[in-house]
Amino acid sequence: MKKTLFWILFFLTGLAVIIAYLFIGKPNTNIITQVRIPRLLLTLFTGMALAGIGSIYQLMLANPLAEPYILGISSGAAFGSIVLGITGFIMLMPIGGFIGAGLTMLLVWKLAHHRGRFDKTRLLIAGVIVGMFFASGISLIMYLHQQDTALILGTLMGNLGHIFTKNEWISFLFLFSVSLLILIYLYFKSTAIDILSNGDLYAASLGINVLALRKQIFVLTSIVIGISVAYAGIIGFVGLIIPHIIRFFVPSGQKNIYLLSLWTGGIFLLACDMLAKHLLSMELPVGIITSFIGCPFFMWLLLKRDN
Repeated sequence: MKKTLFWILFFLTGLAVIIAYLFIGKPNTNIITQVRIPRLLLTLFTGMALAGIGSIYQLMLANPLAEPYILGISSGAAFGSIVLGITGFIMLMPIGGFIGAGLTMLLVWKLAHHRGRFDKTRLLIAGVIVGMFFASGISLIMYLHQQDTALILGTLMGNLGHIFTKNEWISFLFLFSVSLLILIYLYFKSTAIDILSNGDLYAASLGINVLALRKQIFVLTSIVIGISVAYAGIIGFVGLIIPHIIRFFVPSGQKNIYLLSLWTGGIFLLACDMLAKHLLSMELPVGIITSFIGCPFFMWLLLKRDN
């Protein structure tokens, strides 16, 4: 009874955050429909994608520190998105994000293999190296294209205040639908991911094609992260924090952890965005807020792991 009441309150709190996000300050109808609803969908989608995929990476790689930012996918997606943005193809930035994320995942995947065998530790190291390489590329672009600093900083620090034109809105809804289908598909892979977390040999003994499953998941998650970064920029630590919080209350069962991570990630990012908009007289990039929350959590996680 107490557990049921807790989860009811949990979901009602999330709904309260959504309502507050839409109606705080008593905005008029145009502001709600043209600004806040698009921003709400973008924020929910980004938080859901980061947290859900973070829960998958942490389990599949058996590493509590794994998330899209750490694996370098976010930096690669940002690089691809920025390249198209500064060349005037702003409408194609989501495609650039997808290409950048895909190239990053391909490089990391290749570097993670040693003598034909997949190494989880090498994957994380490769992710950090490739992520730093693309971050250096972004720094070079910023230096050479100082007139595009606002676009670049918005991508690097997280920018959920994207103003959609009619064509961009249609494109976003299409890509949002594609991403949602991918996230749903990944839910149905939860049992296989649970089995895979027990080791490749064990998973293979149960008839799972380990290599194909791992490739499939990395490709699909790269698509979602690429789209997310193209619209919202790099927002770190959401994929790290949320799955660990959920596992504190739900210690096992990837299906439940994944679903709750999706919901909590979206609501958490909504709350961070509200804080970023109202903390000071000027709006802060939401990535600053998530980093201020995530860095202490990251240090605590490292200290806990050492103990």
